[in-house]
Amino acid sequence: MNSIFTSGVSFPPLDRALKEPNGLLAMGGDLTPQRLLEAYRKGIFPWFNEGEPILWWSPDPRMVLFPDELRISRSLSKELKRGNYQIRTDHCFGEVMQACAAPRGGQAGTWIHPEMIAAYTALHEMKFAHSVETWVDNELVGGLYGIALGQIFFGESMFSRVPNASKIAFVHLVKQLRVWGFGLIDCQVKTNHLASLGAREIPRTVFARYLSELISESTNGEHWCFGQ
Repeated sequence: MNSIFTSGVSFPPLDRALKEPNGLLAMGGDLTPQRLLEAYRKGIFPWFNEGEPILWWSPDPRMVLFPDELRISRSLSKELKRGNYQIRTDHCFGEVMQACAAPRGGQAGTWIHPEMIAAYTALHEMKFAHSVETWVDNELVGGLYGIALGQIFFGESMFSRVPNASKIAFVHLVKQLRVWGFGLIDCQVKTNHLASLGAREIPRTVFARYLSELISESTNGEHWCFGQ
Protein backbone atom coordinates (compact mmCIF):
# COMPACT_ATOMS: atom_id res chain seq x y z
CA MET A 1 0.00 0.00 0.00
CA ASN A 2 1.13 3.55 -0.73
CA SER A 3 0.51 6.55 1.51
CA ILE A 4 -0.41 10.10 0.49
CA PHE A 5 -0.08 13.02 2.85
CA THR A 6 0.22 16.29 0.95
CA SER A 7 -2.13 18.02 -1.46
CA GLY A 8 0.38 17.81 -4.27
CA VAL A 9 0.70 14.02 -4.23
CA SER A 10 -1.47 11.97 -6.58
CA PHE A 11 -2.91 8.51 -6.05
CA PRO A 12 -0.90 5.38 -6.91
CA PRO A 13 -2.04 3.08 -9.74
CA LEU A 14 -5.00 0.84 -8.95
CA ASP A 15 -2.95 -2.32 -9.30
CA ARG A 16 -1.03 -1.28 -6.17
CA ALA A 17 -4.14 -1.90 -4.04
CA LEU A 18 -3.94 -4.65 -1.45
CA LYS A 19 -5.73 -7.95 -1.85
CA GLU A 20 -6.33 -8.08 1.90
CA PRO A 21 -8.05 -5.96 2.99
CA ASN A 22 -9.48 -5.97 -0.51
CA GLY A 23 -8.82 -2.73 -2.35
CA LEU A 24 -6.96 -0.68 0.26
CA LEU A 25 -4.80 1.61 -1.87
CA ALA A 26 -3.59 4.60 0.15
CA MET A 27 -3.77 6.37 3.50
CA GLY A 28 -3.78 10.02 4.45
CA GLY A 29 -4.33 13.12 2.35
CA ASP A 30 -7.48 15.18 2.73
CA LEU A 31 -11.13 15.35 1.72
CA THR A 32 -11.02 18.53 -0.34
CA PRO A 33 -13.31 18.61 -3.39
CA GLN A 34 -10.27 18.45 -5.64
CA ARG A 35 -8.95 15.32 -3.91
CA LEU A 36 -12.34 13.60 -3.92
CA LEU A 37 -13.00 14.34 -7.58
CA GLU A 38 -9.54 13.07 -8.52
CA ALA A 39 -10.23 9.90 -6.57
CA TYR A 40 -13.59 9.17 -8.18
CA ARG A 41 -12.27 9.85 -11.66
CA LYS A 42 -9.67 7.14 -10.99
CA GLY A 43 -12.08 4.63 -9.44
CA ILE A 44 -11.09 5.30 -5.83
CA PHE A 45 -13.27 6.23 -2.85
CA PRO A 46 -12.67 7.10 0.85
CA TRP A 47 -13.91 4.86 3.66
CA PHE A 48 -12.61 5.21 7.21
CA ASN A 49 -13.71 5.55 10.82
CA GLU A 50 -13.98 8.88 12.59
CA GLY A 51 -10.74 9.93 14.23
CA GLU A 52 -8.60 7.61 12.10
CA PRO A 53 -6.46 8.38 9.02
CA ILE A 54 -8.32 8.66 5.72
CA LEU A 55 -8.26 5.33 3.87
CA TRP A 56 -8.70 5.15 0.08
CA TRP A 57 -10.09 2.05 -1.63
CA SER A 58 -10.48 0.46 -5.05
CA PRO A 59 -11.74 -3.11 -4.54
CA ASP A 60 -11.43 -5.96 -7.02
CA PRO A 61 -13.94 -7.07 -8.17
CA ARG A 62 -16.16 -3.97 -8.32
CA MET A 63 -19.92 -4.05 -7.83
CA VAL A 64 -21.73 -2.13 -10.59
CA LEU A 65 -25.13 -1.82 -12.16
CA PHE A 66 -25.55 -1.34 -15.88
CA PRO A 67 -28.79 0.68 -16.24
CA ASP A 68 -30.23 -1.74 -18.82
CA GLU A 69 -29.80 -4.60 -16.33
CA LEU A 70 -32.05 -3.12 -13.63
CA ARG A 71 -34.15 -5.89 -12.09
CA ILE A 72 -37.46 -5.12 -10.38
CA SER A 73 -39.16 -7.80 -8.30
CA ARG A 74 -42.92 -8.36 -8.42
CA SER A 75 -43.39 -6.92 -4.95
CA LEU A 76 -41.37 -3.82 -5.79
CA SER A 77 -43.23 -3.44 -9.07
CA LYS A 78 -46.50 -3.37 -7.14
CA GLU A 79 -45.11 -0.68 -4.85
CA LEU A 80 -44.06 1.41 -7.83
CA LYS A 81 -47.46 1.07 -9.50
CA ARG A 82 -49.24 1.99 -6.28
CA GLY A 83 -47.54 5.37 -6.53
CA ASN A 84 -48.35 6.59 -3.03
CA TYR A 85 -45.03 8.46 -2.83
CA GLN A 86 -43.17 11.38 -4.39
CA ILE A 87 -39.62 11.42 -5.74
CA ARG A 88 -37.52 14.53 -5.16
CA THR A 89 -33.91 15.26 -6.00
CA ASP A 90 -31.50 17.46 -4.05
CA HIS A 91 -34.35 18.66 -1.87
CA CYS A 92 -32.58 17.90 1.43
CA PHE A 93 -29.14 16.48 0.66
CA GLY A 94 -27.84 16.98 4.20
CA GLU A 95 -30.80 15.21 5.76
CA VAL A 96 -30.30 12.25 3.42
CA MET A 97 -26.66 11.96 4.48
CA GLN A 98 -27.62 12.18 8.14
CA ALA A 99 -30.21 9.43 7.64
CA CYS A 100 -27.65 7.24 5.87
CA ALA A 101 -25.28 7.84 8.79
CA ALA A 102 -27.71 6.54 11.39
CA PRO A 103 -26.58 3.20 12.88
CA ARG A 104 -28.51 0.20 11.59
CA GLY A 105 -28.66 -3.54 12.13
CA GLY A 106 -27.02 -3.41 15.54
CA GLN A 107 -24.05 -1.35 14.32
CA ALA A 108 -22.38 0.77 16.96
CA GLY A 109 -21.27 3.48 14.56
CA THR A 110 -20.95 4.54 10.95
CA TRP A 111 -18.31 5.63 8.46
CA ILE A 112 -20.51 8.60 7.45
CA HIS A 113 -19.25 10.91 10.17
CA PRO A 114 -19.18 14.74 10.31
CA GLU A 115 -15.94 15.02 8.30
CA MET A 116 -17.46 12.97 5.47
CA ILE A 117 -20.75 14.85 5.62
CA ALA A 118 -18.94 18.19 5.32
CA ALA A 119 -16.85 16.94 2.39
CA TYR A 120 -19.79 15.61 0.37
CA THR A 121 -21.92 18.63 1.20
CA ALA A 122 -19.20 20.75 -0.43
CA LEU A 123 -19.43 18.54 -3.53
CA HIS A 124 -23.21 18.92 -3.44
CA GLU A 125 -22.85 22.70 -3.40
CA MET A 126 -20.61 22.34 -6.48
CA LYS A 127 -23.38 20.24 -8.13
CA PHE A 128 -21.34 17.02 -8.23
CA ALA A 129 -23.05 15.21 -5.35
CA HIS A 130 -26.81 14.56 -5.45
CA SER A 131 -29.60 12.99 -3.46
CA VAL A 132 -32.65 11.10 -4.69
CA GLU A 133 -35.41 11.01 -2.11
CA THR A 134 -38.64 9.11 -1.49
CA TRP A 135 -41.36 11.11 0.28
CA VAL A 136 -44.73 9.97 1.62
CA ASP A 137 -47.23 12.53 2.91
CA ASN A 138 -44.52 15.17 2.86
CA GLU A 139 -42.22 13.05 5.03
CA LEU A 140 -38.78 11.81 3.94
CA VAL A 141 -38.91 8.00 4.21
CA GLY A 142 -35.94 6.84 2.15
CA GLY A 143 -33.33 7.75 -0.41
CA LEU A 144 -29.73 7.69 -1.52
CA TYR A 145 -26.85 9.96 -2.42
CA GLY A 146 -23.86 9.79 -4.72
CA ILE A 147 -21.69 11.61 -7.22
CA ALA A 148 -22.26 12.16 -10.94
CA LEU A 149 -19.19 12.50 -13.16
CA GLY A 150 -19.34 12.14 -16.91
CA GLN A 151 -21.82 9.37 -17.64
CA ILE A 152 -21.23 7.48 -14.38
CA PHE A 153 -23.14 7.75 -11.11
CA PHE A 154 -21.07 6.74 -8.07
CA GLY A 155 -23.53 5.54 -5.45
CA GLU A 156 -22.49 6.10 -1.85
CA SER A 157 -25.23 5.06 0.55
CA MET A 158 -28.97 4.40 0.89
CA PHE A 159 -31.49 4.40 3.73
CA SER A 160 -35.10 3.35 4.34
CA ARG A 161 -37.49 4.28 7.10
CA VAL A 162 -40.30 2.23 5.55
CA PRO A 163 -39.99 -0.96 3.46
CA ASN A 164 -38.67 -0.51 -0.11
CA ALA A 165 -38.23 3.27 0.20
CA SER A 166 -34.57 3.21 -0.84
CA LYS A 167 -35.30 0.77 -3.66
CA ILE A 168 -38.03 3.06 -4.99
CA ALA A 169 -35.57 5.98 -5.09
CA PHE A 170 -32.94 3.78 -6.72
CA VAL A 171 -35.31 2.52 -9.44
CA HIS A 172 -36.32 6.07 -10.34
CA LEU A 173 -32.68 7.11 -10.45
CA VAL A 174 -31.69 4.21 -12.72
CA LYS A 175 -34.57 4.81 -15.10
CA GLN A 176 -33.68 8.50 -15.38
CA LEU A 177 -29.98 7.79 -15.85
CA ARG A 178 -30.90 5.39 -18.64
CA VAL A 179 -32.82 8.18 -20.38
CA TRP A 180 -29.83 10.48 -20.07
CA GLY A 181 -27.47 7.89 -21.53
CA PHE A 182 -25.46 7.10 -18.40
CA GLY A 183 -23.51 3.91 -18.91
CA LEU A 184 -22.75 2.74 -15.39
CA ILE A 185 -23.69 3.01 -11.73
CA ASP A 186 -20.84 2.26 -9.34
CA CYS A 187 -22.04 0.31 -6.29
CA GLN A 188 -18.51 -0.21 -4.89
CA VAL A 189 -18.83 -3.52 -3.02
CA LYS A 190 -21.26 -6.41 -3.14
CA THR A 191 -24.45 -6.35 -1.09
CA ASN A 192 -27.52 -8.56 -1.39
CA HIS A 193 -29.66 -5.43 -1.48
CA LEU A 194 -28.00 -4.19 -4.67
CA ALA A 195 -27.66 -7.64 -6.21
CA SER A 196 -31.43 -8.04 -5.93
CA LEU A 197 -31.76 -4.97 -8.16
CA GLY A 198 -29.46 -6.35 -10.86
CA ALA A 199 -26.04 -5.15 -9.76
CA ARG A 200 -23.12 -7.52 -10.37
CA GLU A 201 -19.38 -7.73 -9.88
CA ILE A 202 -16.87 -7.05 -12.64
CA PRO A 203 -13.03 -7.15 -12.55
CA ARG A 204 -11.38 -3.89 -11.52
CA THR A 205 -9.52 -3.78 -14.85
CA VAL A 206 -12.86 -3.84 -16.69
CA PHE A 207 -14.25 -1.17 -14.37
CA ALA A 208 -11.21 1.00 -15.13
CA ARG A 209 -11.91 0.69 -18.86
CA TYR A 210 -15.49 1.86 -18.37
CA LEU A 211 -14.14 4.77 -16.34
CA SER A 212 -11.83 5.88 -19.13
CA GLU A 213 -14.68 5.71 -21.64
CA LEU A 214 -17.48 7.28 -19.62
CA ILE A 215 -15.79 9.77 -17.32
CA SER A 216 -14.75 11.93 -20.27
CA GLU A 217 -18.34 12.37 -21.39
CA SER A 218 -19.93 15.68 -20.41
CA THR A 219 -22.56 15.83 -17.69
CA ASN A 220 -25.40 18.28 -18.11
CA GLY A 221 -26.30 20.00 -14.84
CA GLU A 222 -29.93 19.91 -15.85
CA HIS A 223 -29.80 16.14 -15.41
CA TRP A 224 -30.82 16.62 -11.82
CA CYS A 225 -34.08 18.39 -12.54
CA PHE A 226 -36.33 15.37 -12.13
CA GLY A 227 -38.81 14.37 -9.48
CA GLN A 228 -40.84 16.98 -7.61
